[in-house]
Amino acid sequence: MSTLCITDLHASVESDAGSREILRGVSLTIESGQTHAVMGPNGSGKSTLAYVIAGHPRYRVTAGSITLDGQDVLAMSVDERARAGLFLAMQYPVEVPGVSVSNFLRTSVTAVQGQAPKLRTWVADMRQAMAELQMDPAFAERSVNEGFSGGEKKRHEILQLSLLRPKFAILDETDSGLDVDALRVVSEGVNRVQQETGAGTLLITHYTRILRYIHPDVVHVFVDGRIVESGGPELAEALESAGYERFLAAAAQA
Repeated sequence: MSTLCITDLHASVESDAGSREILRGVSLTIESGQTHAVMGPNGSGKSTLAYVIAGHPRYRVTAGSITLDGQDVLAMSVDERARAGLFLAMQYPVEVPGVSVSNFLRTSVTAVQGQAPKLRTWVADMRQAMAELQMDPAFAERSVNEGFSGGEKKRHEILQLSLLRPKFAILDETDSGLDVDALRVVSEGVNRVQQETGAGTLLITHYTRILRYIHPDVVHVFVDGRIVESGGPELAEALESAGYERFLAAAAQA
C-alpha cells in the first residue's frame, strides 16, 4: 500500500513579468488503487498541480509539502520522482524527432527500473501492450509523437503507463481531443494498469465523459488554485448538469 499526500501546497509560476501564485493551498491524499478526479474550469490551476507533482522547473513551490510513502517528493529531481513511482501523462505530449517509440520506451523503462529489460521479453511485453491499446505494431518504429494524431499521442502516453507500471499516475486531461472510440480504448488501458498493479490515479479533466469509463472514488472541484469541494461520483454528475457557476461565484466573493 502506497500513499501520495499533498498538504497545503502553494506554488507560483515564474515569468519575465514576475511571479504569479497559482496553487493556493491544495491538500489531498491518494492511496493505492484509488482514483481521484480533479475537475474545474479552464485556468483554475489543475494542470499546474500535475506539473508541480512531476517537478516541472517552471513552477516554484512556496509552501506546503508532497510526500510519497513519507518521502519528500519536493526534494527529489524529476528522474528521482519517476523512479520513486510517479508518472505524468501530459495534456500536450512533446515531439522527439529521430527517436523511435520502441527505443524511447525501452530507455524509459531502463531509467526507471535501474536495468534494461531482456530484449526477448521486452519485445513481447511491448507488443502485447500495443495490441491491448489497438496500436499498429509499425507504430513502434515511428519517431516519438512526430506527426501523431491526438488519439495516437494519448495512446502512446498510456502505452508508457502500461510498461512503466508506476505507483501513481497523474493524467492531465487525457480525454482531450479523443473521439469516443479512442476514449474507450485509452480508459480501458488506464483501468487495466490499475487492476494489474494497484496504482493510484489522479485524473484531471474538464468533463464527465471519461468518468463513464474510469470511475472515481473521490471527485474534487478545483477553482482558483484550490479544492473548493470534494465528494463522490454524484458530485461529477451535479457538475455535468449545473456547471461551475456557483463555485466561480463563491470564489469571486471570497
